[in-house]
Parts: sequence; C-alpha cells; structure tokens
Amino acid sequence: MRFLHTADWHLGRLFHARSLVDDQAYVLDQFVDLVREQRPDAVLLAGDVYDRAVPPPEAVALLDDVLARIVAGLRVPVVMIAGNHDNAQRLAFGARLMQDQGLHVAGLVSKDPLCVRLRDADGEVRLYALPYAEPALVRDAYGVEPAGHEAALATQLDAIRAVHPAGVRSVVVGHAFVVGGSASESERPLSVGGSGAVAASVFDGFDLVALGHLHRPQTLGERIHYAGSLLKYSVSEAGHAKSVSLIELDARGGVRIEPIALRPRRDLRVLQGTLAELVAGAAADPGRDDYIHAVLTDTGALLDPMARLRQGYPNTLALERAVLARSGTAGAAGRRLRELDTATLFADFFREVTDGELDEPQRAALQQALGGLDRDVRGAEGSA
Repeated sequence: MRFLHTADWHLGRLFHARSLVDDQAYVLDQFVDLVREQRPDAVLLAGDVYDRAVPPPEAVALLDDVLARIVAGLRVPVVMIAGNHDNAQRLAFGARLMQDQGLHVAGLVSKDPLCVRLRDADGEVRLYALPYAEPALVRDAYGVEPAGHEAALATQLDAIRAVHPAGVRSVVVGHAFVVGGSASESERPLSVGGSGAVAASVFDGFDLVALGHLHRPQTLGERIHYAGSLLKYSVSEAGHAKSVSLIELDARGGVRIEPIALRPRRDLRVLQGTLAELVAGAAADPGRDDYIHAVLTDTGALLDPMARLRQGYPNTLALERAVLARSGTAGAAGRRLRELDTATLFADFFREVTDGELDEPQRAALQQALGGLDRDVRGAEGSA
C-alpha cells in the first residue's frame, strides 16, 4: 500500500510580515500533480494545516481548492488531523458529512479515534488518526489523569492496541515531538512549563507512524517518520531540503520511504558578505528573487543597508551584522561601538555615504569642530 505523507502546511503564515499564501499555492499545485501521477492509496496530512487558530480567508480558500482537487477530482482519500497550530473544532467542521466522499478529518480528541480502513492485495490496513491533544483533553475524553504529553499519547495508543486485530497492518497519523528528533526555530513548543516530548517507544507495535510538528524531514528508527514542512519557515531551515514522502507499506508491515522534492516559488537563502559585495553580485544571481536573510560583514557604519540590498534582492527579509554577532550579544556590540571615539564613528559614516576617505583638510576640520564641542560641553559643566 502506498501513501503520500505531508504535514505542517501552515497555510496563511506570515514571514517577516509577508503573506506566503501565493508561495504555498505554488507548491500545492505541484503536490496535486504528484497525487495525480503517483495515485497513492491515501494522502496523510499530519497536522498544522493552518498556521493559526483563525486562518485568513485566502488560506481557507486554498485548502478547500486543494482538497477538492484531490478528493473529488482525483478520487484519492485524504486523512487529515489537527496540529497544535490548528483550531480542532474549526478544522473538523463537516467532517461526518465529508467522510463518505473520502475526506477523513480528525480534529477533536475522542475516546473512539478516527479509524480509516483500506485494503490492498495483501489484506487490510487500518489508519488511526490522532489529532494533537493536550493532556487535559485526554483526561476529559478518557477519564484518566495523564501526567504530561507522553502519558496522554500513551493512553490513546494503548486504547487503540486494545481493539486492533492481530495480523492487520497498522498506521498512526499523529502530531508530536518525539525524543531524538531535530527541531527548527519555527516550531511552536508543544508545552509551556513542562516537556512536550514523547519517547519513540510509545509507538511500539505500529507498522508506520506518520507524524507532523518537526519541520525537518527525518526518520527515527525505521517506522517513525516526519515529512517536514511544506516550505522553509525560518532562517534555521534555509539549509533544509523540503519534500513530501512517498511511503510503501509491504505485506509484512515493512516500510520504504522516498522523499520527493517540491520546487518553491522562491527559495529562502542566507547570504554573507559586505554590503557592496552582495549588491554587486545580485545582477548575476539567478535567484535574486529568492527570500534573502543577509549577514553583513562590514565593520563600519552603513547608511540604509536594507534599501540598498533590496535594489539587488527585492525580497530581502532581514539582515544582521556579523560584527554584532561576534561580540556575543547586541548589548556587548553596543558597548563596543560606544568605546569608539566620535572621530572614528564619523569617519565610518563618511566612508559609507561618499564611498571615500576623509582627506587631511577634512580631518582637520572635523577635529576642530569636535574640539569646539568639547570646550562647549566642559564650559556648560563648569557653570552648572
């Protein structure tokens, strides 16, 4: 049996105040084409469908369009769960009506979790859809008092094991942070004031665990798999290779995973160099429309560097100064700059504005002006 596993679409996300809906639509068009080409037995969408509990209208319209093309147009079933970014009740609206059409949505935590039964030439496969669940929600649904996220998830999985028939292959679609997974900056913590991590052993006995939450594609062991996020959502992900996963489940429950890359409308890259070097190199850069995080290595003063960068790279999102990072903290960097004398600071500013150095007459005029200011300050202090 074959599945296309994806997660963490974060539809409606803003990145440095820019909407990514058009970028997401661009990649999801490719995803629909991939479903048409591969004809999987099901699409597994493992949570964080939206970026926030109340998504913008254009994000809702995009999800509606993509699911309609896959489920109604291609007749491929979709198993979709709520993640910690989603509002479970909103995501599950109309779920019972859509189930007969092939769209299986698990939003709210239930003592009887959503089970989707599929068959292939080797027999039955049961897919258990477990939406993200705070321990308090598991307590209300199961009547127990789980001591944290791991205990809450174990409660749900133990209940499934108790009813799952022997010899039938099993798949769990979930949203969790498994110990040993590699995290990124853009993932919202699952727990405040406690650990949201769970041990891989809580999934023992299941043939495939298709997870969302961690944005780097990765496999823990042989059967616990994160498809990763749809796009790069933080600078820490600039080096990630984003993909969706084609997963084959054989007759004995063995798993084979193939990552399939999707081409972004714009990549997210980190560029490092002096401001002049980056601006000069932009014209010959085939990716000049990419999203850029610039690390400037200049040590002197810079005049409006963001505007100058955007002349070459119009989608520059942010910049940082390497000299500040080397000093350890912004506070330390500020102290370093305050240690420079006024003449040096002015010379740096002059160099940035004119692209030249102060000549001797200019330096003499500067020293004269600074000397006059110094005398005025001392005179004011003496008369105070």
